[in-house]
Amino acid sequence: MTLGAQRVRRTYLTLTVLSTLAASFIWGINTLFLLDAGLSNAAAFTVSAFYTAGQVLFEIPTGVVADTRGRRTSYLLGAATLLVSTLLYVWMWQIQGPLWGWALSSVVIGLGFTFFSGAVEAWLVDALAANDYDGDLESIFAKGQVGTGIAMLTGSVSGGLVAQVSNLGVPYLIRAALLGAVFVVAYRAMRDEGFSPARGATALGAIKTVLSASVEQGWRNPPVRWLMLAAPFTMGAGVFAFYAMQPYLLELYGDETAFFVAGLAASIVAGAQIVGGLLVARIRKLFKRRTDALIAGACVSVVTLAGLGLTANFWIALVLLSVWALTYSASFPLRQAYVNGVIPSEQRATVLSFDALMGSAGGVVSQPALGRSADVWSFSTSYLITSAISAFAVPFFVLARKEQASSDPIEVTISKG
Repeated sequence: MTLGAQRVRRTYLTLTVLSTLAASFIWGINTLFLLDAGLSNAAAFTVSAFYTAGQVLFEIPTGVVADTRGRRTSYLLGAATLLVSTLLYVWMWQIQGPLWGWALSSVVIGLGFTFFSGAVEAWLVDALAANDYDGDLESIFAKGQVGTGIAMLTGSVSGGLVAQVSNLGVPYLIRAALLGAVFVVAYRAMRDEGFSPARGATALGAIKTVLSASVEQGWRNPPVRWLMLAAPFTMGAGVFAFYAMQPYLLELYGDETAFFVAGLAASIVAGAQIVGGLLVARIRKLFKRRTDALIAGACVSVVTLAGLGLTANFWIALVLLSVWALTYSASFPLRQAYVNGVIPSEQRATVLSFDALMGSAGGVVSQPALGRSADVWSFSTSYLITSAISAFAVPFFVLARKEQASSDPIEVTISKG
């Protein structure tokens, strides 16, 4: 690996760890934070749905920003927006704000994350190509997964402990401080390489050009389209399964004030990300095609989510949660490599944002409905419904396999445009 590629990898991993650490400080207690503000289960998951709605609304525009004004610019805007919106969340909690206020705050948080999504991944792939990287993408995505897991484990456990000894608002203040550090590191270390932003064009003209090309390279590109169509079901099921696990584990544990148990759920997912990232190299040897691994992972997810709905045992639920999270973490780098291998550099950030938009759309629909099912019936029932939703992703992975995309065989695939 060249020195330039090593520098790019180091910057990517640093930003991944810092941003995840900042975000994860509240992941273990976010649902409890909303409930503590006086919201019902349905209202809390409706607030989460507005967050994903913000992602749906802004994914494409912010992806276009990354492709026309630069990936670094997009990333810096994301860090700044998340810092401000996190402080807005704390204020809403302090004043026991109305649902519409929570909804607005969540939309702004969604905006912040859309500046991130696509930008850093597109920056990484193009910068590696510009610095003559000759390795496989999975190895770096897997290292990012391990770093994400370590950061999430640290942040979620620390956030739960901090909330236990202080209150539910303090982890959000720590998150804001860490986002300030993310902004500083990105400002100093991140430079657009292997990609030239379209600064000379008018804003509207650039948006039309990039968006049109992105639709061509994304939605009209069959291998990418099938994975995009699977995303609403995998993401819609996944985001609810993760956030509902906090109150569900407390219910199974039998103590609704044991915040450390909620942090445990997030820490298990974090540990699974670490192990999943480390297993990617072995998984590459088990499958000839990336879509084979995605199909197998989707089937395991269906079974484990159903198991979570059927069990009434706290410890069995922890095991099933671990298997579900491990499956997702081990397969996600393969999905990233598959998609990045069949889209050109010029539209990479926008296509990746389009992909993220599809996943967010699933979360917008599923979260309020599944939250309502938990209120009306039980969390157990909501997990059974979640399992059924996730099953709809499997046929789309099968269709993607039939396309025989150039990035499907497990080998080096870095698109230079």
